[in-house]
Amino acid sequence: MDPVVLFFLLGVIAGILRSELRLPVQVYELLSILLLLAIGMKGGIELARQPFLELAPQMLAVVAMGFVLPFLSFPVLLSIGRLPRADAASIAAHYGSVSVGTFAVVVAYLGSREIDFEAYMPLFVVLLEIPAILVGIVLAKGLASGAKLRDSAHEVLLGKSIVLLVGGLLIGWIAGEEGLAKLAPLFFDPFQGLLALFLLEMGLVTASQISTLRRYGFFLLAFGVLTPVLSALVGLGLGWALGLSVGGAVVLATLAASASYIAVPAAMRISVPEANPALSLAASLGVTFPFNVLFGIPLYHWFAGQFYALTGAA
Repeated sequence: MDPVVLFFLLGVIAGILRSELRLPVQVYELLSILLLLAIGMKGGIELARQPFLELAPQMLAVVAMGFVLPFLSFPVLLSIGRLPRADAASIAAHYGSVSVGTFAVVVAYLGSREIDFEAYMPLFVVLLEIPAILVGIVLAKGLASGAKLRDSAHEVLLGKSIVLLVGGLLIGWIAGEEGLAKLAPLFFDPFQGLLALFLLEMGLVTASQISTLRRYGFFLLAFGVLTPVLSALVGLGLGWALGLSVGGAVVLATLAASASYIAVPAAMRISVPEANPALSLAASLGVTFPFNVLFGIPLYHWFAGQFYALTGAA
């Protein structure tokens, strides 16, 4: 098991045992900023090496996936889960968007196994943040929610995660690898250590969601495990269709399987205030994030290996 995952487990156990362990808010904010900028700049460096027109079809396909995923989970939440429409739409939006933390874990997972993948993947992280939010608002409010869409778009596009990821992409694209070499000791060299501390805090947050899971029962637990697996298959199939490497397909499958806990909650708070945020966070942070970190990513890697071997694309 990767050491960074052990840090996550330490946080979960400490939280369950009600330890006094806490990361100061300022430290967590600094870790988030450094990780987001590092991911963005790495993607920007690679983006500078890629002709934009060659990436455009892949970008459009990934955005389309971002629009489709919420429609797959919404009927399940509404009919089987019997959740109110606003809650079903909000959770569907969370599961159509992405988790930057999960992306960082899959990057570390592949790196530790020396598995190459397309280095422009951070661009896909940015692209997948937005479509699901727009779909979630429409599912909750209908097409007549123009003002809410504008407010939410402002919240998302100027939110911390998007600004830092896009800013990092632009910095990496403009400065290039040589220009950023002096910043490597701050952003790139300690990436694994920063991620370990970030996951320690995420483990503590996950433990805090257990009481909500107990209250809302088996459905939320089953949804939080089964939905990412099915979504990962969608991402894996798209990665194969786009001609990505096995590593790239694993990353895209993981992005499809992840659930947002930063951008979407902020947008839903503005656009769908009647939705219960405890439900969305309990599912995304209490179930799906730990499932992906502990079991999902190795599973998606196995899926990709089997599928690519079967199709002769490996």
